[in-house]
Amino acid sequence: MKSKRLVPDTSVIVEYLDEESPYIVNIEKLYTDIVRGRVRVYIPLEVLSEVIYVSTKIYKEAGFENPNREAMNFINWLLSYPNVSVAPPSLRISILAGELRKRMRISLIDCYVIATAYTLRATPLFLRLEKEMKPYIDILVQYNVKFVI
Repeated sequence: MKSKRLVPDTSVIVEYLDEESPYIVNIEKLYTDIVRGRVRVYIPLEVLSEVIYVSTKIYKEAGFENPNREAMNFINWLLSYPNVSVAPPSLRISILAGELRKRMRISLIDCYVIATAYTLRATPLFLRLEKEMKPYIDILVQYNVKFVI
């Protein structure tokens, strides 16, 4: 069986930390698919940086004694799976991300997710269609952008 290839946005990764998330069923299914090898995940360096920042903030708000350590434990846990890896940076990805940012008023990190997925022949995955993405739905469809919900 060939596994599905995904490049997740930060929101998809950190949503796992919110047990009360309205999307938790979908997120848990995704993580189960990752663990079972049905999904191959490539995380852009830019997303990894943002996951460290956002997960530290989540752990801090949740009252953890050492939120940074918890965030790093989360990263290490995620990267411990053989079918999860950091996407190799490339000039092609950087140029495409910049070109996408010129065409769409969405975050540069979102552009990196799309550019990385396009370059690696994977699917860019976001939690949901954000308000700032709506005017660019035609471009997102061209790049096969998918949403958890």
